[in-house]
Amino acid sequence: MLWKTTEYAGWGGALTATGEIARPERASTLEALLADAPAPAFGNRRSYGDAALNDGGRAIDMTRMDKIIGFDADTGVVEAEAGVTLATLMELFAPRGWVPAVVPGTGFATVGGAIGQDVHGKNHHVDGSFGNHVISIALVSNGKRVTCSPSRNKALFRATLGGIGQTGVILSAKLQMKRTPGTTMQVTETRLADWDEQIDALSTSTATFAVSWIDAQAKGRAMGRGILEEAELADADAPAPAKAKSVPLNLGLFSNGLFARIFNEAYFRRVPADGKVSVKRLEAFFFPLDKVHNINRLYGKGGFHQFQCVVPTGSVDVLEDMMNRVARSGLASPLAVLKRMGEDRAGMMSFPMEGYTLAVDFPNKAKARTLIGTLETMTREADGRLYLAKDSLATGAAIKAMYPEWSDWAAEVAKADPDETMVTDMVRRLELRG
Repeated sequence: MLWKTTEYAGWGGALTATGEIARPERASTLEALLADAPAPAFGNRRSYGDAALNDGGRAIDMTRMDKIIGFDADTGVVEAEAGVTLATLMELFAPRGWVPAVVPGTGFATVGGAIGQDVHGKNHHVDGSFGNHVISIALVSNGKRVTCSPSRNKALFRATLGGIGQTGVILSAKLQMKRTPGTTMQVTETRLADWDEQIDALSTSTATFAVSWIDAQAKGRAMGRGILEEAELADADAPAPAKAKSVPLNLGLFSNGLFARIFNEAYFRRVPADGKVSVKRLEAFFFPLDKVHNINRLYGKGGFHQFQCVVPTGSVDVLEDMMNRVARSGLASPLAVLKRMGEDRAGMMSFPMEGYTLAVDFPNKAKARTLIGTLETMTREADGRLYLAKDSLATGAAIKAMYPEWSDWAAEVAKADPDETMVTDMVRRLELRG
């Protein structure tokens, strides 16, 4: 296997690594590779920080291991290699009546990455996280091929879900998909005037899929205004697919406060005061930003950080305080969302808890990093949690305090990878295995 020295980064671009990368295409090649030179694996690197980075060491790019192994059209069970993207699963199987049960905001996430971060979507309050729909996982752990599931090697299974790749390299997984009547979504968009309307709307929504965009630049009485999207899977005539666009250069528009305010005003006004109902293609609803390739370049060469937390339902006042601070800072980009989460939590290091999750993008600037530090402290004091798929700035002490099963996870990981061959930059930064 050819190792090639490469400089690479996560989606946020603020943290980078340089090291040798291998790109196997077959399971047999991967297993031989791991027997000779064990190394952590990554997919399309849609995690924002350093979860996929191994600076100065080796790493395995799994994107060429992208085959569908099997599919049962009656039950909706699919077996796929780790490098298969969630957009591919949706594209292949939605016309046959099935979609992935849970998807994040990008279809470029791979099956392996979705397991390693136990991703959640706009339906967590109904369907839980990605890991709640994983039937079994095949991985190479401590030099051996192992299968784990909720009933077989259960501790390893729960340590792998949300376990940021530390139990071994995922080869493939069996997933239970969700029935869909067609390839479209019936979407209702509602303007929300302020923070109180945001929380009331999300808490009372009965939709299967619900997410709220927030104008993170709005202050005063308009603080927290935004647009609630509620949706259901549907069988309707599909609109024509949007033509893909691309950001050719590092433009830095999303790092400009004036641009963000103008963009947010226009985006808020695009929905009429009495609301809007439309039919959207599946990918247009679930992956709206994927139609603009390299959209992360809009933050400029310095990249960006995303702050994403979840706090318990009873701490919603803390989220309001956070949003006030964000709005007063003028630092937030146009990308800010709020969602309601349910109880389900599949893995030992899975992010979700019942409550509300807030995600805000910030340019990689000193003032923004200071603000994010304050928001992280507020999250910890509210008994909330930070999302490892988005984190690039937290401390190990904070993360360990937020994840009650961290010590159990670390013990299981130590058994699965006793020589610490899977350690990444994130694990070192947060001292998660120390």
